[in-house]
Amino acid sequence: MEIKYIDLFCGIGGFRYAAEQAFKEYSIKPKCVFSSDIDKYAREAYFANFGEYPAGDITKIDENDIPDHDVLFAGFPCQPFSIIGQKKGFEDTRGTLFFDIARILSAKRPKAFVLENVKMLVGHDKGRTLKTILRVLRELGYYVDYKVLNALDYGLPQKRERVIIIGYYKFILFSWPPPYPKRRSLEEILEKNVDEKYYVSERIREKRLNSHKSEYKVSIWHENKAGHISSYDYSCALRAGASHNYLLVNGVRRLTPREMLRLQGFPESFKIVVSEAQTRKQAGNAVPVNMIKAVLEAFLPHWIEDFAYEESKQKSEIAIQG
Repeated sequence: MEIKYIDLFCGIGGFRYAAEQAFKEYSIKPKCVFSSDIDKYAREAYFANFGEYPAGDITKIDENDIPDHDVLFAGFPCQPFSIIGQKKGFEDTRGTLFFDIARILSAKRPKAFVLENVKMLVGHDKGRTLKTILRVLRELGYYVDYKVLNALDYGLPQKRERVIIIGYYKFILFSWPPPYPKRRSLEEILEKNVDEKYYVSERIREKRLNSHKSEYKVSIWHENKAGHISSYDYSCALRAGASHNYLLVNGVRRLTPREMLRLQGFPESFKIVVSEAQTRKQAGNAVPVNMIKAVLEAFLPHWIEDFAYEESKQKSEIAIQG
């Protein structure tokens, strides 16, 4: 069985890795038939790791030029809606990147979609933004559900809360994946021999160590915007545009790009081909692979049963016609 999917706002391929891992366990051959991202460095990394160069700005691509597919994946950026709650369908979302997802769903009619966004989307504009998104998706004929999930619950030592929106072309009894019984430890994530360039200055180090004592042998220290420091045996959420020093291993050094990728669930085989600054940004923007994989594993049994039925039905029709 083959499932075709598209990878919108693909970044460095978090959705793609999750799909490949989840589908493999069900002996399904996933095929990415289209990918897109506006960031040229993300496209370079995607090409190096998957051998395919994503298309650019999705707002400039005609939806009818996108290949037919079964599933749409998108970790779309959240932007304030210019029109909200007016019950005007697509008009409510024009000017936002969600509109591009909606127009592709309308034109190509895939059976399913999985969308990801920041947790703040749930409360944005007093909940009206998410309400509008869900309404538009339902008006397109999909049964839709959403939930805020945490990467910390799915095997990764990173507190990263994200809202996941799933949709299917017909009603199914879907259950969100339960938390994994255990997660990787920081010891597994952290590199043993780290270049001196990742260590902060003596002044910053002394300031941190004098102001905070961690209860953990190995921890990642987090400094918030107010200057308050906390430490845990996991990382707070990676952020694309944050200060290099807001997360420090044991209060003395920054995370390496490889460690950041591990915190997001990317495999060791992932090739780093752009600058460290761009890789940090990419890791901060990525979806947690393990979390998306867990969602797909919960969703896949429904797809398999339905796809197998449709495939069998088509073969029967062809046999009758023959």
